[in-house]
Amino acid sequence: MFDWIPLELYTPIYYYIVLSVVLVVFFESQFNKLPSKGQFQQFGVLLLIFVLLYIGFRPISGRYFGDTSTYAAIFKQYAYGGEITSDKDVLFHHLMKLCSQLMNVHFFFLFCASLYIVPLYLVCKKWFKELWFFGFLFLITAFSFWASGVNGIRNGIAGSLFLLGISKDKRLFQVLWLLLAIGFHKSILLPVGGFILANVYNQPKKLIAFWLLCIPLSLIGGPVFEVFFGNLGFDDRLSYLTAGNVNNDDFSSTGFRWDFLMYSGSAIYAGWYYIVQKGYQDKVYFWLFNTYIVANAFWILVIRANFSNRFAYLSWFMIGLVIVFPLLKDNLIVSQYKKVGIILLLQFAFTFLMNVIL
Repeated sequence: MFDWIPLELYTPIYYYIVLSVVLVVFFESQFNKLPSKGQFQQFGVLLLIFVLLYIGFRPISGRYFGDTSTYAAIFKQYAYGGEITSDKDVLFHHLMKLCSQLMNVHFFFLFCASLYIVPLYLVCKKWFKELWFFGFLFLITAFSFWASGVNGIRNGIAGSLFLLGISKDKRLFQVLWLLLAIGFHKSILLPVGGFILANVYNQPKKLIAFWLLCIPLSLIGGPVFEVFFGNLGFDDRLSYLTAGNVNNDDFSSTGFRWDFLMYSGSAIYAGWYYIVQKGYQDKVYFWLFNTYIVANAFWILVIRANFSNRFAYLSWFMIGLVIVFPLLKDNLIVSQYKKVGIILLLQFAFTFLMNVIL
């Protein structure tokens, strides 16, 4: 569908289109006190369809879209009758093999994009009602959103299914969706563990202190934690922690990433402000915030490791919701709608800077 777009321009075009949407929302928020009921609904649906099709029908290229070409090669192997040989994320591989008998590779990637993006829409619709567009916009403007849709595909799907799971009201359905998420990518066990902890230990101030403590611990003894977690053995991906920078990965080649730590810390500050300063009380938000802290603290401890971006995603897929959730659910601050526009612009400014300008 989009094969006419030069490969080197494909990703920048996405960011420029999203930039135009962000600017429209920003300026609208500065001149109107509150969005009228139903405002942006049609705009939001159009944006949802665009993002879904643009990610789903991207050209197959390993140079510009990471592991897309690897997934395409595996899909082709299954289409010609190849057997499943991987013992990791078996649910995803069985789904890929089934799809290889029913559709071509382009529709498979569209199907994957649907599993990644549609749950985010459903979560925002459930939590924010007529304001779902703003929550969805915070999710798709996050730093890691694009990469998780075109490169870390299984990871992205698992994160979306995780959010869909915790949005369910009944515990049985929560468990089923979380198990499904784990079946797509075992690393989602980390936020699942954080979610379980959040249900039995709701102490956000103490968890914030733990997050802060992880920074000097990582600075002083980062390699120790990398070896420790790398030898746990519950997931083969943990071997990345001790494998060295075999792929010239930017996250490890540049050492301790203060810029990404500040990006992660923006959600910590937001949660502290809402809960501690403003006294915000919401069970779902406590789940989100406490889960985010646990998952992000783990990443801080292994921040120098090869492929640490994959571990960062285990918290970053929630960052937009952690930042904006209370502002779309309650009236907490003066000129709140105006502040939502400003926060959105700041979040996307970081995304645009890191993914387009730099």
